[in-house]
Amino acid sequence: MAMNQTDQTFVIVGASLAGAKAAETLRVEGFEGRVVLIGEEAERPYERPMLSKEYLRGEKPAGKLYVHNEGFYADNEIELLTGTRAESLDPGAHEVTLAGGDRVPYSRLLLSTGATPRRLSLPGADLAGVLYLREMGDSDALRAAITAASRVVVVGAGWIGSEVAASARQLGAEVAVVAPGAVPLERILGPEVGGVYRDLHQEHGVALHLSTQIEAILGNGSAQGVRTTDGPVVKGDLVVVGVGASPRDELAREAGLTLENGIVVDQFLRTSDPDVFAAGDVAATWNTLYNRRIRLEHWANAHNQGQVAARNMLDPAGRAAAYDKLPYFYSDQYDLGMEYNGFAADWDRVVLRGDPAGGEFLAFWLKDGHVLAGMNANVWDQGDGIKALVRGDATVSAEALADPSIPLTDIL
Repeated sequence: MAMNQTDQTFVIVGASLAGAKAAETLRVEGFEGRVVLIGEEAERPYERPMLSKEYLRGEKPAGKLYVHNEGFYADNEIELLTGTRAESLDPGAHEVTLAGGDRVPYSRLLLSTGATPRRLSLPGADLAGVLYLREMGDSDALRAAITAASRVVVVGAGWIGSEVAASARQLGAEVAVVAPGAVPLERILGPEVGGVYRDLHQEHGVALHLSTQIEAILGNGSAQGVRTTDGPVVKGDLVVVGVGASPRDELAREAGLTLENGIVVDQFLRTSDPDVFAAGDVAATWNTLYNRRIRLEHWANAHNQGQVAARNMLDPAGRAAAYDKLPYFYSDQYDLGMEYNGFAADWDRVVLRGDPAGGEFLAFWLKDGHVLAGMNANVWDQGDGIKALVRGDATVSAEALADPSIPLTDIL
């Protein structure tokens, strides 16, 4: 069937950042068929990074979160179905069934269903005062709860846990963090850079309970603290859980698509069914630079993959554009902002350049002398040099990387 014809229907399940950018790109690229964007939330598509930062702290209004203005979808003849759940997917019939029984036929389909917070299955996990953060409404509830709490206990010290802990302190709450790592963000950044975040949170008065986990949430009707596996009770009347997220791949699973920590897609973001694509948090994408499948839960990934998926949906072969962006994410905690380019699942050396104690530094993760990833913290003119080092396949000198007098562009 010829593409770009008015008899085509492209359906996007997941009115997320990835889904919204895909819908926009279909129109920008001249697609004249029907575009249906299906979202479970009542809100039109919005971006999530501020939910743990400026929006949570009440510094930015909801209007700053939306991907597009309110009239955009109608103006571009994109059928936006909010508050609507896709119940099942039938690749053979090329149909999505919605809750309530309506069926939406598709020529090509994009799954941009995102991820969902991992839930604790511990005694007390269902008490009032135990909150998770994923949606705008969660952030609203969390802001109110932090303001009313006498003490906040954050379970987990990954990005969500660390950012919520920082925001809660900035809102004036007393905060304790309980996490299994020896330092915050240990799994992603390792002990050296994680140590910078440990010191940062301690300097801002967060009580850190590291190298420990919780075995129960205590309270009678509502949370009053957590009991750790090594015995002590950490008191608090609000418990915020940030222990990772799971890809929302139920539709794909029931439809028989290939899964492996998310929906398996090739470098063109196609699933095991050539008419079904996936993008954003839910997609386990083949990365040609790292020669492995990578699933990322970050803003840039959703923003960029939605656009690439749309271009490939428009191509008869589904191979218009390989997704070859370097993995990228950022975080702001207190007055420390950072950007991270690349991907390091494991490494044999971390090289620091600059002044980690003073909060202005670069960090590089190396394996066999190759730079897998680099991070700039409160240093804003080194991003291009970091990207070039990560993309370059050369073996580099750790001594040169550590020496601020040698420009990064000279190291290659």
